[in-house]
Amino acid sequence: MDRRTKLIALGTAVLLSAAAAGSAAASGTGHQDKREAAALTGTAKLYRSAGDDITFSFDAHLAAKDNDNPLKATGTFAWSHYIDGDGAWAKARVDCLLTGGKVAVVSGVITDSDLPGAKGRRVGITVHDLGHHDRLGYSWASVGSPVETKDLPKCVGSAPFEKVKQGTGDYTVVPWQPAF
Repeated sequence: MDRRTKLIALGTAVLLSAAAAGSAAASGTGHQDKREAAALTGTAKLYRSAGDDITFSFDAHLAAKDNDNPLKATGTFAWSHYIDGDGAWAKARVDCLLTGGKVAVVSGVITDSDLPGAKGRRVGITVHDLGHHDRLGYSWASVGSPVETKDLPKCVGSAPFEKVKQGTGDYTVVPWQPAF
């Protein structure tokens, strides 16, 4: 076969393979499960010119079967903030996850922390997934320390005003597609 005939044959084979895979996925015969309804995952450090060491990690998910109820989200998130060796860390259990496009708002109740009085308090965080230039905001920026916040509603965060420090990680938001 000449080169042109080989290229046409190869191109045809690739197109047929892609069409077959697309048909299998569309008909539900593929091995891929239905995607989750929403998610926020990843770990990154925030940028602070003063050199603060701030890390936020997320593993929050809303299962496809719970698409109509973001309060059924599951998972955890954690953060730490240290400067010159002083600071605190906390872990929370997810109790709500809402996403729209590349923005996620997650809330949860603190389950463990070295910040006295924080355990049992709800916090909320907003993430804007901008590739490797993500932004983040947290409820305590506007309502005070989690220790001082008594009745924060579920899925409340602040505008994502903080910037992720280049090269320290990335967040991924899976957009929610409600049925209504």
